[in-house]
Amino acid sequence: MGWEIALVLGLLIAAIGLFSTEKLSVDLVTLALLIILIACGILSTGEAFAGFSSDFVIILACLFVVTSALETSGLLDVLIGRFVTSQTTSANGLLFHLMWFTSLVGAFLNNTTITAMLINPVLGLARKTNTSPSKLMIPLAYSAIVGGNCTLIGTSTNVAVSGYLAKNGMPPLGMFEIFPIGVIVTVIFMAYMMTIGKKLLPDAKPTDLEDSYALRDYLSEVVIMPASPLIGQKVFESNLSRLDFRILGLIRNQLEFAPTPGTRMEQGDLLLVEGKMEELLKVKETNGIQLKADTLDFYDAKAGELRLGEVLLPARSTLVNRTIREINFRQRFGLVVMAIHRSGQTLHDKVSNIELLVGDLMLVQGAQERFTFLKKSRDLIILDEYKPTFNARRKGLLTLVFFVAAIVVGTLGLVPLSVAFLTAAVLTVLIKAITVEQAYSSIDWRLLILIGGMSAFGTAMAHTGTDVFLSVKMVNLFKPFGTTGVLAGFILLTVLLTQPMSNAGAALVVLPIALQTAGELHVNPRTFAMAVMLSASVSLITPFEPSCILVYGPGKYRFVDFLKVGTGITLLLMIALLLLVPYYWPL
Repeated sequence: MGWEIALVLGLLIAAIGLFSTEKLSVDLVTLALLIILIACGILSTGEAFAGFSSDFVIILACLFVVTSALETSGLLDVLIGRFVTSQTTSANGLLFHLMWFTSLVGAFLNNTTITAMLINPVLGLARKTNTSPSKLMIPLAYSAIVGGNCTLIGTSTNVAVSGYLAKNGMPPLGMFEIFPIGVIVTVIFMAYMMTIGKKLLPDAKPTDLEDSYALRDYLSEVVIMPASPLIGQKVFESNLSRLDFRILGLIRNQLEFAPTPGTRMEQGDLLLVEGKMEELLKVKETNGIQLKADTLDFYDAKAGELRLGEVLLPARSTLVNRTIREINFRQRFGLVVMAIHRSGQTLHDKVSNIELLVGDLMLVQGAQERFTFLKKSRDLIILDEYKPTFNARRKGLLTLVFFVAAIVVGTLGLVPLSVAFLTAAVLTVLIKAITVEQAYSSIDWRLLILIGGMSAFGTAMAHTGTDVFLSVKMVNLFKPFGTTGVLAGFILLTVLLTQPMSNAGAALVVLPIALQTAGELHVNPRTFAMAVMLSASVSLITPFEPSCILVYGPGKYRFVDFLKVGTGITLLLMIALLLLVPYYWPL
């Protein structure tokens, strides 16, 4: 094995490790790989950056813009509102309708967006039908993911793979080329969830699940104000303790200690408390005590404009493993964090000193315009109370017309898909359904960098012979099982790699090896390409996908719940792909 192959393999292993730990942002890791490959002479600058000029990067960017405009316009609220008001009151009927609706919308729009918008209405329907939310949340997230297998634009993985194929002289993926197999996969998934999967889901009672966000236990900080009637009272016999708080700690003169039964409160004391959101809000109406956030001068002039909201920390957020103080949250977002909730744990540190983890919920306060701005952030997801809108805005309807027209025109081949979606995005901005600033902020630049960079990494694998080296290893390993066995090996490899990596990243790592292996076996390379692409979107074993992170808290799930439900359906869908892919794209 030459030094170039060793280097590329080493970089690949390092990248997978860094992607899984998320110690560094995925875009930073990807750019570092390109710099090393250029410095070592493996890639020219043109080859390294060719992926960023791909037509399919343009398609992805435009999809972000159009989807954001549809969400902002309220049109998605209209669709979801009509769905909510038309559903049956039976638990089985609700599960069935929820899955087909989510899969249908997920075939064209971002699965994270759809999942986030459906969480609260589904919780409401669960209460209405006396159904445990834990019976609905995982099916909701999985439906959004699986539905993306039906069209080219259903997932970023499909767009990325199509772009790589076009770059290597193969026909790109057609808009509805995978539609038949996507529908079959979705039907299999729904049948599984309506029978076996439903039985594997936990069945905690809605009251036990604390499915209303307002019933979660939050860690917050309460300040004893001057002339407060609490001054001099014993901590555990005070009026504050009667508000149903757990008093976890006390900070006085910058020293933190656990109060004893005899500890009396003094002016300026900062109490670390844990309680329900409704109890926290009572503090705002109680004389002599305030939540720490309310004492900031930042709010004095805006007291009548403030609103509260809950935000969730998604996977791959740049805020993960950092504290509120390190982030400089107030200056960065124009909001203050009033309380933090972490499922299954009791937090004991100051809010500003808590290291944030994926899935944390924060109660934040600020002006309305800051929440509007926050909707475009990739670091936080707002969980607003659901209020369906039944009158679609004209601009939203026009945006939908542009979106559908782009799909039709691009599918018919009248203009290239990139031009069709670029036109739709530009028209969306021209009619002011979204501002230029909002359009740019809606684009997930890290994903585009990942796709462009990993596409170039595939070129590096081809230049150095790494793809040949690995393909020979794969052939030797699975050759006793025939060509179908080799294909199964790549399906398995892709599914395994999607655990530490993003779906698009895993597909782009495996794809060059799969194409080279198809050449070695003298079989249709498109068969292997489709198997890799579709496998990346049926991996439902762990809750690392953003859609799964979103439902983790509301469903009060444990990690093992996803393993129990997801492993069986993932294996079933892998078998389905092994049978269906060679049928639609013969070897």
